[in-house]
Amino acid sequence: MSAKGSVLKRVRQSNKANARNKNYKSLVKTAIKKVLTEEKKEEATKKASDAFSKIDKVASKGIIHKRKAANQKSKISKHLSNLK
Repeated sequence: MSAKGSVLKRVRQSNKANARNKNYKSLVKTAIKKVLTEEKKEEATKKASDAFSKIDKVASKGIIHKRKAANQKSKISKHLSNLK
């Protein structure tokens, strides 16, 4: 890799973006896991609305693809429909 100023700046920018994206993805994964481990329908529904909003926010920023967001929301909805 070249040690030119523009290259070094680009490396700094990409490291910063990677850290930010990793944080957002972690938030989404945690929210999904909380919903899928919940056994009570009422609690799961509350957590699902929170997870949906986080998924939509991350997808709108372009951190995850819109189809991946749709698949994750579908997975949550399927879990909710199977609860008693």
